Amino acid sequence: MNYKSEIQKFITSQHIYAGVRIALSIVVPSVILAYFGLLKEYFLFPLGTSFVGLTDMAGPFIRRRNALIIAIVSFFFVAAVASILKDFPPLIFVEIIVFGLFFTMLGVYGQRLAAVGGLTLVVFSIFIDGHLSGGHVLKSLLIFTAGCIWFFLVFLVVTKLQPYKLAGQMIGENYLQLAEYLKIKAKFYQKNADFDALYKEVISKQVVIKNLQEDTRELVFKTRTIVNEATTTSRLLMLFFLHSIDFYEKLMTSDQNYQKLHENFDESNVLDKIHYFLLLLADEITNIGIALQSGTKSYANDITEQKLQEVYNEYFKIRNRELSAESLEDFMALRLILRRVDEVYDEVKSAHRVFSQDLKNVRSLSTGLDLEKFVPKTEKLNSKVFLNNFSLKSTQFRHATRITVALLIGYAISKLSFLGISHAYWILITIVAIMRPAYSTTKHRNLLRIYGTASGAIVAYFILTFVENNTALLAILFTAMILCFSFLKEKYAWAVFFMTIYIFITFNFLNPGNVNLIFTERILDTVIAGIIAFAVSYFVFPVWEHKQNINLMEKSAQANLNYFKTVVERLNRKKSDAEQYKMKRKDAIISLANLSDNFQRMLSDPKNQRQRMETVHQFVNTSHLITAYTASLSQYANSENKFSEIDFDSWNLKISAELKRTLTLLKKDKTKEVHKQESKLEPEDYVDELLLKRKKEIDENEFFDIRDPNRMTKLTELKNIREILELLYDVVHEQRKVIENYRKIY
Repeated sequence: MNYKSEIQKFITSQHIYAGVRIALSIVVPSVILAYFGLLKEYFLFPLGTSFVGLTDMAGPFIRRRNALIIAIVSFFFVAAVASILKDFPPLIFVEIIVFGLFFTMLGVYGQRLAAVGGLTLVVFSIFIDGHLSGGHVLKSLLIFTAGCIWFFLVFLVVTKLQPYKLAGQMIGENYLQLAEYLKIKAKFYQKNADFDALYKEVISKQVVIKNLQEDTRELVFKTRTIVNEATTTSRLLMLFFLHSIDFYEKLMTSDQNYQKLHENFDESNVLDKIHYFLLLLADEITNIGIALQSGTKSYANDITEQKLQEVYNEYFKIRNRELSAESLEDFMALRLILRRVDEVYDEVKSAHRVFSQDLKNVRSLSTGLDLEKFVPKTEKLNSKVFLNNFSLKSTQFRHATRITVALLIGYAISKLSFLGISHAYWILITIVAIMRPAYSTTKHRNLLRIYGTASGAIVAYFILTFVENNTALLAILFTAMILCFSFLKEKYAWAVFFMTIYIFITFNFLNPGNVNLIFTERILDTVIAGIIAFAVSYFVFPVWEHKQNINLMEKSAQANLNYFKTVVERLNRKKSDAEQYKMKRKDAIISLANLSDNFQRMLSDPKNQRQRMETVHQFVNTSHLITAYTASLSQYANSENKFSEIDFDSWNLKISAELKRTLTLLKKDKTKEVHKQESKLEPEDYVDELLLKRKKEIDENEFFDIRDPNRMTKLTELKNIREILELLYDVVHEQRKVIENYRKIY
C-alpha cells in the first residue's frame, strides 16, 4: 500500500473538508463562549450548528441552500412544539406518531430531504423531555436557532469563496475510484488469481462507482457556472468528468478468457509485466484524482512509457519464438489485451494533457448533449407525491411506520423507572441513526453502532481518567469531531467511535466528574436502541430484498438489450445518436449496479428470506458479463476499419431475441415464436476463412518479425469482434436458461 497516496487522498477529500468546516463552525463560537464563561449557558448554539451541518449533503448550491433552509425551519418547529408539550406525556406520544411519520416520509423526495427529516427527528428527540431547554424555553429556542443560522452563514461564505471546490473533490474522487477499479482488474493477470473472488470485487466496486457518478452528475450538470462554461476552471471540471465516464467504459471491458490466458502464457513474464504496468497506471490515475481534489496539477510519470515498452518487448520475444498456426489465436487474444492496455494508457495521457492545455483559447467545450437527461430523477416537492405514498405498497411509508413504532417503544421504555434511564434522547437518537428502509442495512448499521459506541466509550473513559490537562482534552475533542464528521458517510463505525469520544469529553466539560454515569448510560441506551431497531425492522412491515429481485432483473435485462442494440447500430455504420448511446450506456451501468447492490444486501437478510439466492447470483454474474462484453464491443465503433465480414444484422437479431425471451419469462408473458426462431439464426461471417488463410501462410513460413506496437491487423479485430458476439450469445442464452429453470420451479 502507498501510504503517502492514501494520506493525500484522505486529507484532500470532500469528507475531511466537510468535517473540518463543520468542526470549525462548532469550535470557534464554542471557544469564544468558553472564554467569556458562557458556554454552559449557550450550549445549544454549537449543538444547533452541528445538526444543520450534518444535513449539508454534496450537490448543487441551490439544492444545498434550500435543504439547509428547510432544516432550520423544521428544527425550530419541532424544538418549539417539543419544548411546549414536554409536560404532557400523552401528547408526547402523539408528537412521536405525527413527527415520526411526516419527517420520515420526506424521504420520498430523495436522500437530501431524507437526511433533513432524519436530523429533524434527532432534534425532536433531544428536546422531547425539556432537559436542555430547562425553564427558559424561548431563550433556548433562540440560542439553538442562532446556532443553526450560524452554519448557514458559514456555508454561504465558503461556497462563495470556493464555488468549484466540491465539484473538484467529487470529480477527483471519481478518478480515485477508477484507480481502485483498475487495481482489481490488474489482479486478473497475477498467477493463481482467484477469479470468482475478483469478479465479486469488480461488481462491488461498480456499485460504488455508480453511486458516486450519480452524485457527481447531479452536482456538475445542475451547477449553472459549470454547464455554461463560464470560467477556465468550470471547463476543466466538465472535461474531466465527461472523460471519467468514457474512461470507466474502457476499464470495464471484459473480453478475455483469463483461465486460458494463464494456461498459455504463465510460463513467460508477459502477464506479470502487464499486471505491474496496470498498477503503475492506477497510481497515475490516483495522482490525477488527488490533483483534482487539491486543486493542483498532475504530471505524467516518466517511467510509465518505458515500462509499456518492456511489456511489448516481452510480447514480441514470445511471439517470435512460439507463434505457429496452432498458437495464432492465443497470440491474437494477447495482442488485443495489449491494445486495451494501450487505450487505458492513452486515456491517462489525455487526462494529463488537459491539465497542461490552455482552456482560455477553447471557444466551447460543449458536448452537444442535453445534460438534463443524465441527471438522476428526483420527485418535485408537491403534496400529491407525498400523499400517494401513504400506502403499505410504498417502501418509504413502511419505513416511516417502523421508525414511528420504534420511537414509541423506545420512549416508553425510557420511562420505566427500574431501568434508571435519566433521559430518553439517546435511545431515540440511536434508533433514528440505525434504522434504514432495508432490514439488511439496519442490521449492518446496528452492529457498527454498537461496536463504535462500545470501543469509543472505553477509549473516552481512559482519556478522561488519565488526561487532566484541558488544552490536551480540547485538542482531542477537536480531532475527534473532525474525524467523526469526515467518516460519517463512508466509515460509519469509525464515525460513531470518534463521535462517542467527543460527546464524552463535551459532557465532561459541561458536568465534570460524571464519567462513570455517562459511560454506563451510553452503553445501556445504545444496546436498548439496537435491540428495538432490530426487532422492529424484523417484525413490523419488513422489506426483504428478494421482493425486489424480479423487478431489478427485468430492468437490467431491458437496459442491456437497449445498450447492445445501440452498440451494434454504431458498429454496423448505421446512423447512431451519440446522446442516445451515452444514455443507454448509463442506464445499463446503473441497472447492473442496482441489481448487484440488491444481491449484496440480500446476503445480510435472514436465511429464510434469501429466496432465489442462487438464481439472483447467476443473473448478476451474467448481467455483468453482458454489460462488459457490450462495452468491449463498443470500443470498435471508433475503429478506422469497416467490418463488413461480420453479419451484424443476424447477430443483432440472434442476441436480442435471447434477451427478449429472458424479459418475457421475467414478466411471465408467453414467448413469441419469432424470437425462438431468431435466436437460432446462423450468422454468415467470413472470419474463419480469413483465419484459415492466415494459418496457412504461417505454416508456409510467411511470417515477418514486425515490432510495431501501434500495428493491429484487421483480422485480429475481426476475430475478437466475432468472439465477443459468440460470448455474448452464450451468456444471454445462459441467462435465459437460468430464468427458464427458475420459472419451472416457481
